[in-house]
Amino acid sequence: MMKVVIAGGGTAGWMAACGLSSRLASLLDITLIESDEIGTVGVGEATIPPMRNFHRLMGIDEQEFMRETQATFKLGIEFDNWGNIGDSYIHSFGEIGQRSWMAEFHEFWMEAQAQGFGGSLEDYCLELKAAKAGKFATAIGDTRLNFAFHLDATRYAKYLRKKSEKAGVRRVEGLIEDVQKDPQSGEIKALLLKSGELIEGDLFIDCTGFRSLLLGESLGVEFDDWSHWLFSDRAIAVQTESIDEPVPYTRATAHPSGWQWRIPLQSRVGNGIVYSSRFMSDDEAKQTLLNNISGKMITEPRHIKYRTGRRQKSWHKNCVALGLASGFIEPLESTSIHLVMTAIIRLIRLFPFGDSSTALADRFNQESTTEIETVRDFVILHYKQTNRTDTDFWNAYRTMDIPDTLAHRLDIFKNNGYVWPDDVALFRVDSWVQVMMGQGLTPSGFHSAGKLTGSEGLQQSLAKLKTSIDEKVAKLPTHQQFIDHYCAAPKAD
Repeated sequence: MMKVVIAGGGTAGWMAACGLSSRLASLLDITLIESDEIGTVGVGEATIPPMRNFHRLMGIDEQEFMRETQATFKLGIEFDNWGNIGDSYIHSFGEIGQRSWMAEFHEFWMEAQAQGFGGSLEDYCLELKAAKAGKFATAIGDTRLNFAFHLDATRYAKYLRKKSEKAGVRRVEGLIEDVQKDPQSGEIKALLLKSGELIEGDLFIDCTGFRSLLLGESLGVEFDDWSHWLFSDRAIAVQTESIDEPVPYTRATAHPSGWQWRIPLQSRVGNGIVYSSRFMSDDEAKQTLLNNISGKMITEPRHIKYRTGRRQKSWHKNCVALGLASGFIEPLESTSIHLVMTAIIRLIRLFPFGDSSTALADRFNQESTTEIETVRDFVILHYKQTNRTDTDFWNAYRTMDIPDTLAHRLDIFKNNGYVWPDDVALFRVDSWVQVMMGQGLTPSGFHSAGKLTGSEGLQQSLAKLKTSIDEKVAKLPTHQQFIDHYCAAPKAD
């Protein structure tokens, strides 16, 4: 059996342990090392829909998981004050309208707008309308909703630990004091703990957070800094008591030099502010956050420092880094846990059972690079596509140079209304459209397919679609009602 050693616990470590043990348990001897003395970031509480696929692959029961992690449902993210102060839009997880091979739905809608009808683009997305109405169900009739979760990250790690240990994963408590390497190959041979225990392995998975103890410090894989595109390098997180029923979406509210998140769980609310130390002091950020929360604080504000960017390789020699040890992009689109998930699935598919892993590592690194650069571009879009001129922070973003890949996408949408899915199929056409138009980018031109049906035919089609969505939303229970029925967590901890 191959010996796999996971350095670090937290969400990334226990996701790796659960993923590997659920699919390859009989082939691997898995040990996870973590120390109760080292805290985890543990504030990644919002997710995106592909997590449901990961859970299915790992055999995780959705209702059980939601009860254990105090989870609620998420249909999208509401963005306030991003394009302009006072603006608000929702990036939902749903499909807008009905697809056509010739042109996207928003182009048919824009033709309707040009003719003086069609209403709001939001009218044609079930998930978006349900989110605004505070309603939810996994399905309505034959229509399944596309959703994700809000969860308690600390509880999630504990839940995965329980499943992993049941599947045979061995947990070792201890601090890593030294990384021992083979003098000829440079590969990692073993991890020496402060207790004196030596943990040997064939493959090492680095889940040591921002420190990147194995891949970064020991193997010397360099870090590509993206702070010239994404200025924020600080966050402050605080938990508060719930005073309202949870809404089925995350809130991201822009401030003068950053933005604030609000994530409703069953028993509490997760709050935080992301900001740039170049434009806002820690004290200013803390005060801004505390001035804009509701409910009594149940934790003290927690300060987190980070660098935006990625390791030049995620797999080097016999070490694979996951999560923060591999790279980090701020949590604006809730992609941190997703990147851990996809890396685990990628590792399972490319697992080095043969004598040589060089080609597998190259493929892993190529796919990982494409994926995180896609996330980077999508997050940059929110900052670059703004009309705000009220602070140096927003002026710097509005006028900065951006990656060529994003510049090309914005240019073709602005002039032609054309959108295409990204290379890793993470953000669909609907996601790009909702954010670009939500931030105020209206195309000057678009496909003329909407003219083919004639004005009356187009008007009838849009009216029928809008009515169908309205009728479905009306039949949905409230978000709280569905939670109470489906996955209510025990009241007592």
